[in-house]
Amino acid sequence: MSKANTTIWGAGFLVLSLLVFSLQDIAVRSMGGDYSVLQIVLLRSLVALPATLIFFRREGGRGLPTTQQHKLEYLRGVFQFLSFTTYMMGVAALPLAEVAAIRNSGPLMITVLSVVWLGEKVGPRRWFVLGVGFIGVLLIVRPGTVSFNLGSVFALIATLFYALAVMVTRKLQATDSSATMAWYSAQVYVLASLLLAPLALVAGATPDAHPSIAFLLRSWTLPPLLDGLVMAGLGLVWAAGMYFNARAYSLAQASAVAPFEYVSLLISVMWGFLLWQEVPTLTTWLGAGL
Repeated sequence: MSKANTTIWGAGFLVLSLLVFSLQDIAVRSMGGDYSVLQIVLLRSLVALPATLIFFRREGGRGLPTTQQHKLEYLRGVFQFLSFTTYMMGVAALPLAEVAAIRNSGPLMITVLSVVWLGEKVGPRRWFVLGVGFIGVLLIVRPGTVSFNLGSVFALIATLFYALAVMVTRKLQATDSSATMAWYSAQVYVLASLLLAPLALVAGATPDAHPSIAFLLRSWTLPPLLDGLVMAGLGLVWAAGMYFNARAYSLAQASAVAPFEYVSLLISVMWGFLLWQEVPTLTTWLGAGL
C-alpha cells in the first residue's frame, strides 16, 4: 500500500473512532451526575475486555492476544486510562464543545512528541502553525481569568496522556496488532479502576466539590438495570473505538493523521446543540479556529 493510501486509510479509521467515542461521551455526560467515573470505567472495561477478542479473531488471531512488548503495552494502557479518566472529569464540568476544543491541542502535542520521540520530520511551516494552534488553546482555557474552569486543566491533562499513548502505539505497531493493543489496555483499565476505587471511600466528594472532583470521588452505587446495560454497552463502544484508533496510528505517520483529530470538535458541537442546546462561546470558536 502506498504512503498516500495508508494516510487516507489511517485518517478514515481515526474519524470513525471519533464518531464511536462521541457516543461514549453522550452516555457518560448523561449519567455522570449519579455515578463515579471509576465505576463507569470498571463496568465498561469488564465488557470491553472480552469484546476486544472479537476484533482479534477478525485479524486472524487464535487463543488470547500475546506480545513480546509487555512493558510498552501496559505503559500504553496506563496512558489511555489516565487520558480517559481525566477527559471525563473535564466533560463533567464543561460543555462538550469546549472539551473538544481543548482536546484539539492533541495534534499539537502529538506532532511535537512525534519529532522528539519518533524522530519524524516537521518543516518550519508546520512549526509556525503549531504555534498559532497553541495560542488558540490559551484562548479557550483562559488561564488566570475569572472564567477559568478546573475542568479545562483535566481536559488538557487528558490530551497530553492521549498524545503519549499515540507515541507508544507507533512504537508497538511494528510488532503488535490493533486488537492486541486494545486487549492489554482493557486489562489496565480494569486493574486501575479497582485499585483506585477505595479513593471514594477514603476521600469522598464533599457537597461543594468541583464537578470534576465529584465525578472522581462520588460513592459507588448499584445502578438500575437500564443504567447498568448502558455502562456495559459502553464496553462494546470502547472496544470498537480503541481498535479503530490503534489502527489509524498503526497505518500512517502520527504527524500526518493527527490533524484529523479536529473533526471531534464538529461532532461535539453537533451533539451538544442537539441534546443539551449548548452553543459554544465566541472565544471558544476563535480558539478552535486558530
